[in-house]
Amino acid sequence: MKTFKKLSIIFSFFFLAFFGEIAINVACGGEIDPYDYYVSYFHNNTQGDEYSAFAFTEMAYLYSDYEMESESDINSNEWAKYLNVKAADVYHVMYASDSATSVLLSKYNTKTSLPDSLSKNSFLAGLAKNKEALNYFLYAKSCEPLANASWNQWNPEPRDLGAMVEKADEGLNLIASEKDDFLKLRYAYQTARMFHYAAQYQDCKSVYEKFIKTNKSKSAAKGWAEALYAGSVRKSGNPEEAAYLFSKVFASNPERRVQAYKNYYYTSSPLTSVLKYAKSDADKTNIWAINGFGNADADVESLEKVYEYNPKSLLNGSLLVREVNKLEKNLIENSDIAKIGYNYYFSGYGNGGKYKDSIRNVNLKHLNQIKNFSVKMATEKKYPQPALGTLTAAYLSWMENQDAHALNYLGTLNADKLPERLRDQYRIIDLLIKSKGIKKGNPFNENDLLPALKWLDEKRFEENREQEKNQNYSYDRTGNGGSRFTLTTRNFYQQILAPAYLKMGDTAKAALAMVKGDLIYKTVSDNSLFKNMSYQTTSFWQKYLSPKSMQNLANLKNAPASNNVISLLSKALNQLKNDDFYELYGTTYLRTHNYAKAIEMFNKVSPNYNYFAPENWYASESETKLYANPFIETVNDYPKQYVAAKASITKKAFAAEMLRLQKLTVSDKKNAALYYYKMANAVYQTGYFGNSWFLISYDWSSDDNYNPAKYVYDADYKKAQTAKNWYLKARALSTNADFKAKCTFMLAKCAQKQIIMNYNNVSLSYYDTKDVKYKDFLKANYNNPYFKELKLKYAKTQFYAVAESECSYMKDFISPRINKGE
Repeated sequence: MKTFKKLSIIFSFFFLAFFGEIAINVACGGEIDPYDYYVSYFHNNTQGDEYSAFAFTEMAYLYSDYEMESESDINSNEWAKYLNVKAADVYHVMYASDSATSVLLSKYNTKTSLPDSLSKNSFLAGLAKNKEALNYFLYAKSCEPLANASWNQWNPEPRDLGAMVEKADEGLNLIASEKDDFLKLRYAYQTARMFHYAAQYQDCKSVYEKFIKTNKSKSAAKGWAEALYAGSVRKSGNPEEAAYLFSKVFASNPERRVQAYKNYYYTSSPLTSVLKYAKSDADKTNIWAINGFGNADADVESLEKVYEYNPKSLLNGSLLVREVNKLEKNLIENSDIAKIGYNYYFSGYGNGGKYKDSIRNVNLKHLNQIKNFSVKMATEKKYPQPALGTLTAAYLSWMENQDAHALNYLGTLNADKLPERLRDQYRIIDLLIKSKGIKKGNPFNENDLLPALKWLDEKRFEENREQEKNQNYSYDRTGNGGSRFTLTTRNFYQQILAPAYLKMGDTAKAALAMVKGDLIYKTVSDNSLFKNMSYQTTSFWQKYLSPKSMQNLANLKNAPASNNVISLLSKALNQLKNDDFYELYGTTYLRTHNYAKAIEMFNKVSPNYNYFAPENWYASESETKLYANPFIETVNDYPKQYVAAKASITKKAFAAEMLRLQKLTVSDKKNAALYYYKMANAVYQTGYFGNSWFLISYDWSSDDNYNPAKYVYDADYKKAQTAKNWYLKARALSTNADFKAKCTFMLAKCAQKQIIMNYNNVSLSYYDTKDVKYKDFLKANYNNPYFKELKLKYAKTQFYAVAESECSYMKDFISPRINKGE
């Protein structure tokens, strides 16, 4: 009972914000992007694209399901070579025919009437001249509907197992009669496939061992058949051998590499068990590589083993880059003002002090192991691109703040003679090293970076050139594999340049850098400011900027164009129209109560501009919009008393009324108390706890009431400081007891808003009630001086009776049990 009574005081005022408030859609981060959840400057395709599907990402099983080579293209080319026809014609018949044409082709012969699109097809002409090839084609077409039966999880269509066995038996006879190795192999593949899908695994293995393993043709079909054989071995009860066989397909057939990788892991086979089947160093290389690609933790062993068995393999470079990307995730700290995803707001939670230091030391040990390997790769020159090792060592040196070493490594390379991707990585690392002083917040000559930033811009714009034709500004960080320069550019501007400007006290330049980081196209089709900005940038602008920084931004916008970094940044902002800019500018003046300047800025906004308005998710469709009227009076904060659309007050109307009241406090001193009271009520309602919070804020969260004040306007938004000052003035200027009671009650509410305790972002309902912070927080609420004053001086007023009956917080306060400390 005692605990409940104590909590009721807190809940009655604080937690109705969570339990009693309607759901409001506010600005928030998007879904976590599995390709973009840590700061990275080392491109995961620097080594090449061959193994790019297996690049590091902790949040997805694979970086990409995309096979780097096309099975249909490979098969089309093999048939084109065999029949001496056009590969495009083979592809059109085998892979691009519609269902009706496919049915027609399943019965094709020299008398078949073909549609115009196929009448001159060289592949069909070649089949017509080669009876054996045509017979195989017709057999393969007859297998297609059996092998490719459609499957729906809600209404699965089972394969016709009996028909597949019959088709496989037919295939056995065709294999026996066929003399041509090219066709014999394909008959065997189709036969093995029918047996495998019919769950006749021993027969499938038998076909592979008798007719495919010994076939002398050099064809990708041998790898496809080996994948079927591996699957049958697995289904027959030997997953370790199956894993080994899948590793061979992984190596031999790039068009089936992702599939083989998945199947390898489906066997759940231990590494040591699979290695027992390896017959060569090449086999061991592939097995260790697959295990390295499947390991999201630090993995030096796989890297070293692959290099030991085959130092010339490109697998070495892919695995090395994976380890670098892991180190980036673990060691590069992202800036608070540009957190990549909302998951970062919880990163490191509870991992402070010695624990955090010990984790960092483990990662630094990993870094030095990888750097030593990189130097070895570079110096031994067994790897085809030894410069990759040198670049890696330079980048890792930058990561551990060894800039002199990083420069020494870069100094051994001639950038102009490097392959394009290595040259690009060289330039990125060089830019990062030059920017180290900037990152520390020291004074710097930003124009030294101008050539590199222009180059980075062009790389980013070129990367997004195709998207530029069809832009979609539901802002997407485009953290996919084709946006590496986009992410590098954004990270540089938002993780290095913007924080550096902020440390130097130049919020305006920081804001410019944030925008520059987001503009991924050379020209934008929808030039709205906020629609072209990420959540992180929008949030920074809407929370950090003051009238002074907005004025500085306006000056930078209007400055003459020049060949310097500031002009480069300003150009990005000048691509965007001014409505959002001046709407925010006016809002910053609302926050500082300069209502005349606020009106001046709102006058620069287009008449048809859509001002931010929250919505109630749970309301009917016609009643979702919430409307503000800060001039109404309320006893309780919750539930918030929103108004009808016709009674709503816009930002400009609010500023006009507040300016009128401000002037009246001087010109009509007789009624000044009333004017101060009205102004106090109005600014109180624009706080987190009021119905008009969206006149000065662009988002609202139930977490706000137990997070400390952080932004300049939080003095009003969270702590009701200006409202308190004006209530004090109103009370001091009045002689009416009931009016003074109202002012005192509101002063009590303002005082309560200033009691904020942050408990590691944990909800108050999970506080340890024995914790000193909690006890102090509770004590501060009990000892609210204005409630004491209200009871002692104004208990007989009419307002006191109203407040006592309506306000549960006040009831809790005046309870005898509470006053006795129970």
